[in-house]
Amino acid sequence: MSDSTLFTEDYQVAPYWLEHVTPVDGLSPELPAQADIAVIGSGYTGLNAALTAQRGGRQVVVLEAGMPGFGCSTRNGGQISAGVKPELATLTQSYGATNARAIIEESLASLAWIKTSIANEHISCDYKPCGLFNAAHSARQFDAMCRDAESLPHEGIDAIVIPKHEQRAELGSDFYHGGLVFPQHASLHAAKYHQGLLLRCLDAGVIIVPYCKALHMNRAHSEHHIDTTLGALNANDVLIATNGYTEQLTPWQQRRVIPISSSIIATEPVAESVINELIPNDRTITDSRRVVFYYRASPDRSRILFGGRVAAGNIEPNISATKLHDEMVRVFPQLQATKISHTWSGSVAYTFDKLPHAGKHDGIHYALGYCGSGVAMAGYLGMKMGYRLLGSDKGDTVFANIAFKTRPLYSGKPWFLPPMIAAYRWLDRREGG
Repeated sequence: MSDSTLFTEDYQVAPYWLEHVTPVDGLSPELPAQADIAVIGSGYTGLNAALTAQRGGRQVVVLEAGMPGFGCSTRNGGQISAGVKPELATLTQSYGATNARAIIEESLASLAWIKTSIANEHISCDYKPCGLFNAAHSARQFDAMCRDAESLPHEGIDAIVIPKHEQRAELGSDFYHGGLVFPQHASLHAAKYHQGLLLRCLDAGVIIVPYCKALHMNRAHSEHHIDTTLGALNANDVLIATNGYTEQLTPWQQRRVIPISSSIIATEPVAESVINELIPNDRTITDSRRVVFYYRASPDRSRILFGGRVAAGNIEPNISATKLHDEMVRVFPQLQATKISHTWSGSVAYTFDKLPHAGKHDGIHYALGYCGSGVAMAGYLGMKMGYRLLGSDKGDTVFANIAFKTRPLYSGKPWFLPPMIAAYRWLDRREGG
């Protein structure tokens, strides 16, 4: 397809998710002078922390530089997966058997927690326990997956091996070499989930101030003084919940997260028969490539949403959309003539140990670094931090017990990403994907 025919007439550079939500009433146009707790960031982490602490009797003010949820909470793919990358053996070697087991257990607990939380809060967000298909991009990767599948049950993780000759039952593509199904994983509508959290916070009395960027912060005696674009706020406690948008306001946290741009396209409406052929079981899909791609059907099964990391940094939306369309067609040649209706991008936050982190440094609480698997873990750790702010042992988490390390010469600008991603792409191509 030429660029002139690649995009629909109503093509938008905006998240497809925002088509299905409307602005909420009740946001505060003014910044109060005082709060018990200031939460900086209004995504899944910040809102779950705010809701927990507010219901525990503390007055919470949430500061957001743009509109609530502007970052990845309304820009992710809506895939709910376990929140850690390393396997148990690797974790055991790095953190010891007890911490390693606790990391795996809390990762699985986040999956159960988000399901229960959505039900308890009566949030209508197209939650579906659909499972994930992790596709092998080479025969070598499939063999490695089969070996992993033998040990995963000992970690409490269900995994079903799908050989290549059975792949069409999971995916209407011959691009891969089989894979694993993880039935515990799920999906939701990213913006509907965020809006549901936003409404519950407002109902509870949380003060949410949009377009209020925190500029500078210092501590005097027992209070934190925060200068913002709307004035100053004094708070007894502060939680940083900025993840991939962490900046110089908190340089210690900024030096420990690596912002990586991820982009997504939504196709124009596709025939039901085609959707049923491509993704017959409505699973979310990812693959074993180092530079990973992820995709799914939209909740109403009318479109394909296809995402991935097409560049080391931010690039022009039409270019990223074109690259994603090319990758989508490699997997699904059936979509060669299908146009793009939406494209958007956002910044995820990786950490050097590929684990999320939560805790307190120099009197500032934080939870961030979800490494691209934050839909469940971001909310789970937000809830945990809410309890920690209340002084409750319900906030205990292993992710507050492991060292949050950085690297020499790293200040928050990932200068090493372009050569690293180029090397990963070369390895992926050499291996067959």
